[in-house]
Formats: sequence, structure tokens, C-alpha cells
Amino acid sequence: MRAMICRQWGAPEDLRLEQTELPAPGPRQVRIHTRAAGVSFATTLVIAGKYQRRPPFPFAPGTEVSGVVVEVGKEVRRFRPGDEVVAVLDWGGLAEECLAAEVNVFPKPPSVGFVEAIQLAISYPTSAGALTWRNALDVKAGQTLLVHAAAGGVGMAAVEIGKALGARVIATAGGARKTAFARERGADHVIDYTVTDFREEVLKLTDGRGVDRVYDPVGGDVFTQSLRCMAVEGRICPIGFAGGTIPNAPANILLVKNLAVMGFNYGYYVGWSPHDARWEEADRVADLMQRLHGWCEAGVCRPHVDRVFDLPDAAKALQALLERSVVGRVAIAMA
Repeated sequence: MRAMICRQWGAPEDLRLEQTELPAPGPRQVRIHTRAAGVSFATTLVIAGKYQRRPPFPFAPGTEVSGVVVEVGKEVRRFRPGDEVVAVLDWGGLAEECLAAEVNVFPKPPSVGFVEAIQLAISYPTSAGALTWRNALDVKAGQTLLVHAAAGGVGMAAVEIGKALGARVIATAGGARKTAFARERGADHVIDYTVTDFREEVLKLTDGRGVDRVYDPVGGDVFTQSLRCMAVEGRICPIGFAGGTIPNAPANILLVKNLAVMGFNYGYYVGWSPHDARWEEADRVADLMQRLHGWCEAGVCRPHVDRVFDLPDAAKALQALLERSVVGRVAIAMA
């Protein structure tokens, strides 16, 4: 099979297309013929050796795929060859075949194509968990939800899911194309942060009260200014730092307004943390994926892929992400 292989820490263009072979699946593993794979900003960090996990060399990067099951381990019970699935991987996505733990494999909704389905591995579950689980934002109908980076993969999902939960969604994005995209996804109000102070605009839209919930994949000053336009007893959830700066929460604002900061790392639930919790959290994640499956079949969630690249052009896909020229996601489609 063909795979984009990383043999040393570096840039996306350092990946090389090679011929390689996979071992047979272990007892609790599924072998998947990859139809499409996702790449993200985190993928660039993995390639550079700057991510929290460092796979052993050589490896194919990529943690989210869609495809067809071709072989299963002897202890696998939920899948059989021919099943169409989406999967979360430790690594190995940028290859024509991959191995995944059965616990991290899920049925692909029939209404969603293979290319679009890559987002159901990580982007949509990240937003769904952050918005619905009680230990995170726990969004309720009638609340006001502020979603930052609403034209990105997780932001797009957060807008759609927020509306499904009955929230009034205020979205931020940069530029005419991205704000139009966020509006098309269903946001009630869209703020172009390149021309408008989002904090002032949020306070205007809420008659000075502020928002109940904030979904923040950006960090930095966006996080700090969000605290200043939140309602009393509001909650803010950092899920990443795409802006490049990890913020420090000013405790005086948290105190005065009774605010809660609750981080959300979906990786904890699928095996990307020092404590591998994927098995003990399996039922919780399965319930979340079943809910997402229903939202997709009902047309509530509509995963969007902005551009599709062939496997040898994976570096170009990653560069498009670094240039911030993408709305939704980019995908790698296998021949």
C-alpha cells in the first residue's frame, strides 16, 4: 500500500510517499481500507514533533479516517468485512489502509459520503461532547452560545449542534467568505472580528447581559475578551489554542461574575492522553456517536469539506490549513 511517511520531525513537505505494509490486526483491532483521511492543525504539530504525543519513527500521520472494513481481529464483535465506518486512530491515517482499535471505530451514517465523514471521527464529537456533556458547557435550549472560529472544522460543528440544542448562536469568523459560511451553517448572528470588536458587538446583541456559554478553539486574547462579554454564572470552554497563545484566566473576572472555565480534551476519551481512557469511556463515546449519527440522518449536521487532495499532495493540504484559507475541513481522498 501507499502511505505518506514521516521519518524525522519537520515540515509537511518533508513527508515522503512510500510503499509499506501493515501487520495483521491484533485481537481487538480492525483493518480498514481507507477511502478518505482528515488533516488538521494538530497534524502539523505531530509532524514537527511539537504535539503531546510523538509516534515512533517511521509513521504515517493522520488520526481520522473513513473507509471500509477489510479484516477484523479474533475478538472483534461489532464489525465485519464490508462495513462502512469512521475511525479515530493513534496515527496512520495518511495511508491506503490502516489499523484501528475496535473501540474507536463507528458506523458511517449512510447519508454522509466518505470524504465528508472524516469529520465525524474527531471534529463533530469534540463539539458535541463540549456542548452537551454535563462536565463541560451543558448547553440548554434558550441559552446564548458564542462560538469562535465558526468557519473552522470544530466551530462549524459547534454552530450546527448549538442550534440543534435550541441555543441562540452568535458566531465569530474572519472575512466575508468565512462569515457567510458561518451564517449558512445556521448562526443567528455572525461577527466579522477583522472589522468589529466582537466583545462590544456581543454586548449589543445581548442588551448588555452577555452570553451564557462560550466555545473557544482560539485562546489568547479571544479567551480573555470573551470573559468580559459573558453573563453571570456563564461557562467558557477552551478546546484548543489555534491563535498560538495559551491564555491565563484573570481570576478577578471569574470571581466577580461567578464564571466557570471548563477545558475539554476529546483526546482523553479516545486514547490520546497519559491515561488511556478509551476503554473505560467507551459507552459514553458510543452514546455521543449515536446521537451524532441521528443528527446527520436528520440533516441537522452537514459536514462540509472545502477542498479534497490526493494522497501525494498531503503537504499541500496541510499548507492550506496553515495559510488559514479553509472553511470547514480539507480531506485526503485515496485513489
